[in-house]
Amino acid sequence: MTPETAIARLKSAEWLQRPETQQVFALLDGHRRRTRAVGGIVRDTLLDRWRERPEIDFATELTPDEVTKRAQKNHVPVYPTGIEHGTVTLRVGDLVAEVTTLREDVETYGRHARVRFGKDWHRDAGRRDFTLNALYAEADGTLFDPLGGIDDCLSGVVRFIGDADQRIAEDRLRVFRFFRFSASHGQERFDPAGLAAAARAHDQLDELSAERVGQEMRRMLALPKVAQTVSVMTGAQILHFPAPLVLALETYERHAHKATLMARLALLVDALGADTLQARWRLSNDDRKAAEHTLAAARLCIDFHINEAAYRYPATLSDAVDVASTLAGWTEAGRAAVTQRLEGIEVPRFPLGGNDLIQRGIQPGPALGAELERLEKEWIASDFRLGRMDLLAMVRPG
Repeated sequence: MTPETAIARLKSAEWLQRPETQQVFALLDGHRRRTRAVGGIVRDTLLDRWRERPEIDFATELTPDEVTKRAQKNHVPVYPTGIEHGTVTLRVGDLVAEVTTLREDVETYGRHARVRFGKDWHRDAGRRDFTLNALYAEADGTLFDPLGGIDDCLSGVVRFIGDADQRIAEDRLRVFRFFRFSASHGQERFDPAGLAAAARAHDQLDELSAERVGQEMRRMLALPKVAQTVSVMTGAQILHFPAPLVLALETYERHAHKATLMARLALLVDALGADTLQARWRLSNDDRKAAEHTLAAARLCIDFHINEAAYRYPATLSDAVDVASTLAGWTEAGRAAVTQRLEGIEVPRFPLGGNDLIQRGIQPGPALGAELERLEKEWIASDFRLGRMDLLAMVRPG
């Protein structure tokens, strides 16, 4: 892909032509080059990477107060979502746009900075993280590339802007972003200077919140290819994964029909435990539950309790088979046999309930629950063939 082709694509981008986008440019003097789109939307348009619901970030010479006043005057909803960093959010139709005033960091303390606003686009670009993210688009689609980042962008080079150690000192989460972008945009190739700086910062990451690290890791683990990245991060002491887990993630990625976040989280839960993983990354309850269910279904498949896996965890079966194959070391033929078995199962509704047992004289309580569970297991073991009357005949009096 040539730069000329990529730049032509930017000029004709659908998101740029949308009336909502042009309304933001018009509101904030975009046609006078005082406001430009920046970052991911520009980068991925140049790379021809499709986004289902593109987020559009804007950089502007206008102060947050000026942006707010203009929005209010034109009846555009505005929210001070990151006002301490000069960011407000506008809602125009179905477009949610973050607008950040050009900044010059005066003093930085890890993530925290005393910020001074400015109008120097080159200095604003110089305080961003990677060259491929310091790309701007004007209202007519003209590329503004103050640092010459388009070559890195099109070549898949994830390079820190300026001094890598300084960029990391400004925000140590950039260590994780370096690896995530190297996986998503760099084909798991690592800029030597960036990798060395990230390794030097490995013992300075404890101050990062578990939520922020978890967000980066979830995004990374959802990518198609990350096993090499995880291995390099472990070698650099950014991640503290045992060697069998790294190997399992590599094996999973080689053999999975479609690698997913949830399957990888299940492998991590198997190796580290759900409590440890949640403490490190602040997983949501939904993610933790889904990972635990995937692992539970995988273990049932490993023990060849295929019916029970299909009955208890129908939403996780595809991931569960891949996880089971990884943990048990199945051959492709073995994996295919389990998949075929699952595809042939039609799971009916369990024909009994608690009231059925109460009517048979079992009092509500632990004994009722245990008997219902016993009958359910018998039903599953029968390939769901036992009917209601069969099961009732098997009830043990309380």
